Amino acid sequence: MDDVSYGVLALALTLVFGVATWFAYQRRGLGAGLKGAGITLLPLAAYLTKTLEMFARVGDAIGDWAVRLVLSPVVWVGIAVAGVAVLLFGAGRVVDRRGGGAAPRRQRKQRAGTDPAALPPTAAAPSAAANRQKGAPAIDDDLADIEAILKSRGIS
Repeated sequence: MDDVSYGVLALALTLVFGVATWFAYQRRGLGAGLKGAGITLLPLAAYLTKTLEMFARVGDAIGDWAVRLVLSPVVWVGIAVAGVAVLLFGAGRVVDRRGGGAAPRRQRKQRAGTDPAALPPTAAAPSAAANRQKGAPAIDDDLADIEAILKSRGIS
C-alpha cells in the first residue's frame, strides 16, 4: 500500500469510530463520549506517525509466517520434535519426583558401601570396626593402620 491508501484507511477508521463515539455519548453520557473521542483519534495519530504502516508490515510478516507454518512439512517436523522434547523433559521430571530413576554408578557404590574412598574417613571407619568383633586382631596391615588412627582419635 502507498501513502494515499494508508491515509484513506486512517480517515475511514476515524469516521467509523467517530460515529460510534457519537452513539456512546448519546446513550451513556459525557464520560463514554470522551473515552470514545480518544479512541477515535488513534487511527489518525497512527497515520501521521507512520505507525499504521508499521502495523501493516507486522501484520504481513505474521501472515507470511502463518502460511509457511501451515504449508511447510519441515516446520511440522520441527513442531513434532519440539513436542517430543517437551514430553521427554516432563517424563524426566515425573521419574525424578517418584525416585524411580536408576542412580548414577557413583551414588550406587556409595549407597552400597563398596566405595569407601568416596566416603569421609569418619563414615568409612566405624563400619569397618563394627564388622569385626571387639578385641579381635586386625586381619591385614591396612586395617591395623585404620585401627591405630581410630584409637589415636579416641574412637574404639
